[in-house]
Amino acid sequence: MGRAERTSFILDTLARDGEVSVSTLAEALDVSPVTIRTTLKELEDEGYLVRTHGGARPTAYRNIRLRQNDRIAEKERIARAAAEMVRDDDRIMIEAGTTCSLVVKYLTARRGIQIVTNSLLVFANARPNPNIDVTLTGGRFHAETESLIGPVTERALNAFNARLVFLGTDGFGVDRGLTTQLAEGGHVGTLMRARAEETWCLADSSKYGRAGFVSFMGIEDVTGIITDGGLPEESIKELTERTRVRLV
Repeated sequence: MGRAERTSFILDTLARDGEVSVSTLAEALDVSPVTIRTTLKELEDEGYLVRTHGGARPTAYRNIRLRQNDRIAEKERIARAAAEMVRDDDRIMIEAGTTCSLVVKYLTARRGIQIVTNSLLVFANARPNPNIDVTLTGGRFHAETESLIGPVTERALNAFNARLVFLGTDGFGVDRGLTTQLAEGGHVGTLMRARAEETWCLADSSKYGRAGFVSFMGIEDVTGIITDGGLPEESIKELTERTRVRLV
């Protein structure tokens, strides 16, 4: 088994179990403990995990690879609903995020779609579909979010126009709006909104009431939010007073 396969196995196990041990990984992968420790050190240097005595745990801000499997059924429903809004020959922007990255999987029946994104996960999911034209913004790579950020990204976004923008969030609510742990990521979302006719936030209900480090957009500034049915009735009422809400 090569490093890529070994890395994927370790990250998948960490996402599922919340922690990993050197001995268990060595046995499962049929490699030496030294090899596992070396791989864990490399993954720690890349920001994927934190090594512990005899194993590893996720970083405090969990890498996006580790968050992909959280509430996956809800994320898939939200992504499918977002994809249904896309038309043939549409122009869309997709920001980094686990739910946003799934949207392109449901565009197989569409033709002539042009996508601008700063997300490496969106790019990876779009590659198998020859009917999607993907433009990556360029910029500085941020490993924890698998995204491109910074001045190069921001300059690139100002060259494009889109009908739809799909944004992710680390937490949202009526008081703080959309929030993120990464300030530069929030700036990307703000720029995308400025270049689009409609801006939709894709977020599962577990994000409601949570707040990331930075507030980057008010609830009233988005066209609508697509989320699952786990929100309390009172929260739905508060949100619908400020924007459109689609429950899936």
